[in-house]
Amino acid sequence: MRRPAVPAADALIGVKRPLLSHGFVVLVDYMGDDAAVVQAARVSYGAGTRTVRDDRGLIRYLLRHGHTTPFEMVELKFLIRLPIYIARQWIRHRTASVNEYSARYSIVPDEYELPAPGEVHRQSARNRQGRGEPLDLAVGESFRADVDRISQEAYQAYQRALSQGVARETARMLLPVSFYTQWYWKVNLHNLFHFLSLRLDPHAQEEIRRYAAVVAELARTVAPTCFEAFEEFQLTAVHFSARELRAIRALLEGQDPTAACGAAGLALLREDGTPLRTGEGPEFLEKLSRVRGVP
Repeated sequence: MRRPAVPAADALIGVKRPLLSHGFVVLVDYMGDDAAVVQAARVSYGAGTRTVRDDRGLIRYLLRHGHTTPFEMVELKFLIRLPIYIARQWIRHRTASVNEYSARYSIVPDEYELPAPGEVHRQSARNRQGRGEPLDLAVGESFRADVDRISQEAYQAYQRALSQGVARETARMLLPVSFYTQWYWKVNLHNLFHFLSLRLDPHAQEEIRRYAAVVAELARTVAPTCFEAFEEFQLTAVHFSARELRAIRALLEGQDPTAACGAAGLALLREDGTPLRTGEGPEFLEKLSRVRGVP
């Protein structure tokens, strides 16, 4: 039996895709393609399935109805270099095989991330873990100067500790999360789609979204039909809860959004009458904006 091959993906293997100051994503290898998903599904569906729907239709059916096991038959392996503060977010996805560069065995390179001018933002008023509007350029430049100075001083202290005989596993304590690490990251297509659903979302941190966009582009090359279905049924889809469906019914009956939210028990106001910025009610209105095509 021959290994499935996608010529467009083969041409990308080993090609370094630069990101941020010193980062990159490389497609190291892959196993399987769109046909592998179809093949796995037809083991379950039986020999007669082919006469019912074509491969694309079957893939779309599987993803549309949450039959995700066949997508686990496709795997992708990446080499990724990224700042430690992004790596700590990335590693929360515990459904991949990871082997990271070891600062116990090797000396950490003098490479750290410095945000570009104008990319330093204030804390979001709505999202406790996200950024809001850009800060004044003077404040941003002051922050960038601090990152640059602290990173340089930390690396000098790290080198000094190494020269004095401090073990590498201990000396690395001196380095901030702006420094870079790298790892091999192997993941199946089902779990990759979950990763991309979260990390391509506008609420995700900008830097990890950039990495996710490159990973998505490579995954699309390996399994384009699967990726097309993922985009339509997961990435750009809008999902509604039971309460939200009650509100939609009220909207269809002619109620305005505020009344519909009230009828469905989706709060829009605090007890003191001030508007809520977060919660089920405001999130439902955001979904309605997406349905209407309002940015």
